[in-house]
Amino acid sequence: MKGMIAWFSRNDVAANLLMFTIVALGVWGLTAKIPLEVFPAFELRNVIVRVPFPGATPSEVEEGITVKIEEAVQDLQGIKTLRSTAVENLGTVVIEVENNADPRELMNDVKARVDAISTFPVDSERPTVYIPEIRRDVITVVVSGELPESELRLVAERVRDELVDLPEITQVELDGVRPYEISIEVSEQTLREYGLTLEQVASSVRRTSLDLAAGSVRTSGGEILIRTQGQARVGTEFEDIVVRSTEGGAKLTIADIGRVRDGFSEDPLEFEYNGRSAAFIDVYRVGDQSAIEVAEVVRDYLAATPAWLPPGVQLDYWRDRSRVVEARLNTLLDSAIQGGILILLLLTLFLRPAVAAWVVVGIPVAFMGGIALMPVFGVTLNLISLFAFILVLGIVVDDAIVTGENIFSRLQKGEDPLQASIRGTQEIAVPVTFGVLTTVVAFTPLLMVEGVRGQIFAQIPLIVIPVLLFSLVESKLILPAHLKHVRMRTQQNERGLTRLQAIVQRGLDRGTRAAYTPVLNWSLHNRYLAGALFTAVLIILLSVAIGGHLRFIFLPRIQAETASANLTMPPGTPFEATQAGIRRINAEAEALRERYTDPDTGESVIKGILSTVGSSGGGSTPRTDVGRVVFEITPPEERTLQVTSSDLVREWRRGIGQIPGAKELSFRAEIGGGGAPLDVQITGPDFASLRTLASEVRERMQTYPGVFDITDSFEDGKEEIRLQIRPEAELLGITLEDLARQVRHAFFGFEVQRIQRGREEVRVYVRYPESERRSLESLDSMRIRTPDGAEVPFADVADADYGRGFSQIRRVDRNRTINVTADVNKETADVEAIKRDLDEFLSTEVKRYAGVSFSLEGEAREQRESFGSLGYGLLFVLFTIYCLLAIPFRSYLQPLIVMSVIPFGAAGAMLGHMIMGMSLSIMSLMGMLALTGVVVNDSLVLVDYINRRRAEGMALLEAVASSGVARLRPVLLTSLTTFAGLTPLIFEKSTQAQFLIPMAVSLGFGILFATFITLILVPLNYLMLEDFRAFVGRLFGRQPRENAGSVAAHT
Repeated sequence: MKGMIAWFSRNDVAANLLMFTIVALGVWGLTAKIPLEVFPAFELRNVIVRVPFPGATPSEVEEGITVKIEEAVQDLQGIKTLRSTAVENLGTVVIEVENNADPRELMNDVKARVDAISTFPVDSERPTVYIPEIRRDVITVVVSGELPESELRLVAERVRDELVDLPEITQVELDGVRPYEISIEVSEQTLREYGLTLEQVASSVRRTSLDLAAGSVRTSGGEILIRTQGQARVGTEFEDIVVRSTEGGAKLTIADIGRVRDGFSEDPLEFEYNGRSAAFIDVYRVGDQSAIEVAEVVRDYLAATPAWLPPGVQLDYWRDRSRVVEARLNTLLDSAIQGGILILLLLTLFLRPAVAAWVVVGIPVAFMGGIALMPVFGVTLNLISLFAFILVLGIVVDDAIVTGENIFSRLQKGEDPLQASIRGTQEIAVPVTFGVLTTVVAFTPLLMVEGVRGQIFAQIPLIVIPVLLFSLVESKLILPAHLKHVRMRTQQNERGLTRLQAIVQRGLDRGTRAAYTPVLNWSLHNRYLAGALFTAVLIILLSVAIGGHLRFIFLPRIQAETASANLTMPPGTPFEATQAGIRRINAEAEALRERYTDPDTGESVIKGILSTVGSSGGGSTPRTDVGRVVFEITPPEERTLQVTSSDLVREWRRGIGQIPGAKELSFRAEIGGGGAPLDVQITGPDFASLRTLASEVRERMQTYPGVFDITDSFEDGKEEIRLQIRPEAELLGITLEDLARQVRHAFFGFEVQRIQRGREEVRVYVRYPESERRSLESLDSMRIRTPDGAEVPFADVADADYGRGFSQIRRVDRNRTINVTADVNKETADVEAIKRDLDEFLSTEVKRYAGVSFSLEGEAREQRESFGSLGYGLLFVLFTIYCLLAIPFRSYLQPLIVMSVIPFGAAGAMLGHMIMGMSLSIMSLMGMLALTGVVVNDSLVLVDYINRRRAEGMALLEAVASSGVARLRPVLLTSLTTFAGLTPLIFEKSTQAQFLIPMAVSLGFGILFATFITLILVPLNYLMLEDFRAFVGRLFGRQPRENAGSVAAHT
């Protein structure tokens, strides 16, 4: 290392070429290799099996689908948890993968097992097995207008097609529309007249409506392909299909016996944007595309309104997430400029301007090195990685500061600039290198965090670590080659900044002699009393934090830029009743928009308002009992009115009041929560026991202040008619299967075909007219066909039992479960105390129910997993830091001197949270974990200085007493520049920055507080360690290394 430092210091060309190469690689990666996206796209560690079962109840789905899948895969290696949900028409099994297992391999094993199941119901569809990927659309185009549904959809499809034809756009998806469907409807009366059955009609469609390849004919002129073309694709073509023909040539077509409805699925769905019917086109970024460029192309397309657009139709965009990335890029640049200026000013005040400038040059060089490695680690430019650059801004110059200051000190003593650069760098190469390595190690545990958040947090160390390593390269090989050109001015030649720097330096020297040196000498003279005082301060600070003055919130609520209200009515509620409730909620949102309009600009805080009836968003299964209203809010840094998202939601909730007949009405205006703040999962074999215990848990939750929106996953489903076959039917040869199939085909329909019409897949059904399927009388008047073709009344062969089923059935690890969830006002309620009380309450209650168990899920589960990861991470960091310190010190005890400041760093971080009025969170703890590696760097430099002076023959007390004075400037500079670099992030107002601010507060305030402790505590502990060594030596009859002497003698 020393030879390399000397060679690069003497060879300016090599140093500059190395610097330009790093910068060039970074620029190349930035422009050609690294895509720009909003959030990192990643796969979840889940394998999902999804099986549609049209027309089936949750109980049928559970019995026929989910239980069979669970039993087939339950013994596979690598399964962490097995979860399943059975709802109407669909069964889903989610397999959580163990951390040490490969999701792809497990998916292949699951697929093989599922494909081997031969007992799925006949009417169920093919299972799909996949690993879900989290991806977010960049921008959503809204097509709105007062047009019929079919016409509005055609407009939306044309907009979609024109967008995807643009060279910059690859992937778009149509949303907010019902799927196409062709329904061939034949009444029971008509079927009787012509002696037909629905099955015969369906068979005629299948036989006639098809395209078939008929091979080829090899002629002397070449090969000719033959194919039949008979596939019907629109309603009128289906009307011409012949159901029956006679020898005389008479034909009975579908048009003769029924009606063909070429329209949309019968599941009602309504999307409105700003009070107008709407359809949506989601635009995604894929591959190396830039989110900003994709969104810009979309906005340009919307600005040039297509000439063909029908009158009254408007094109708009909703939730442009690229603006967020653009804003964060500007934040990064602003923070880098602000932080760089602050760092440059600080360095200029304590060092020569030329030295300060060359030290600051290390920031872009290290950043470009980190950027060059981003494609290697698969990291993109996104919100998290951009904030990681801001986070490392202040830390990245620490090694350059220590190196530059040491060279500057030698220059001040009149040493030759080249020799000062070489020796100054070599002298502190070991402590600086190991200081960077300890910081790298401290960020490593963020790579170990489990779950979805772990994949997000991993972006931070994958940026920070390469940047720090490149900063080490820059400070050792590039910086000395530049600093050798710095020339010191005499006092007579001082002018401008140089004179200001000299004044600051003289002021620092006077302050050191007047304040720091007397305090240090007193502490060294009374080291055990001073040590007791330090311990007392640490205990008091930790007691204040732990004793309830500083609250812990695992995931603090962060004000979102959207607010939503989700309405759930009782299962089976008519679409019109849910629609009325949603319109009332929407009207209140409109009133809120008018109320919060800036009178000067005419702009409202609330932008677009989106309402949905029949869906709760996110591609959920259509249901008539759910609806949602969402409005977009101006970002906080752009608001002219002083109002928060929570304020708007509180007023919105108050204005809506009670919705008649509503089962649940929940509001959300925060982001950052994983699961529900309170989520009790009760598992057992008996649903009756689970319901009783769930009711008790709900009652218990209602007693806690600040807990609201309490609900559970169990609810009675829609009314059901359970059919049972009568003995008379068996005499006629009718089986239960015959009965069920004929009833299903009449009311749900025969799915006879799926045809491709352009980009859309269209399902074709044969069934009764809608009027006959809306009345229970139709069931009573229905005719059941016997195997010999005779017809008998339904009532003669079947009994109908009325009751209620389930709306959904959840299972965990092959047992039925009920989840009781609730939201919590985290500003007023103590979530941790509530969790402890619930745990004690349930531990007692579950003993009354055989086979019933419980667990705290949602945020509590994430907290357990994160704390487990951080606990192991802390042990790893402490042990590795100890090893990294023990190696250069060649001592088992001296690393403990350096590490003694770690608790004070944590105390400083807590103090910082109290000063900022913030609660501790998981990100605060991650900041403290990273702090352990950063905070030891100054102590490392001090101990290394003492060891070197003692090796040169200096007396113990003289070396200890002079260490703080000699290294005061670099210690202060590294701490102040780190805090200055983090300051723009700490005071950032944007929504997305709120996640990382607690981490920045922990780092910034922890380093600042620990620095002042370090300057006294490390020399103090060094002397106390030597006292201990001397005591042990006397105990075993060994001579101490040197006489401790008097402190005063060396002052």
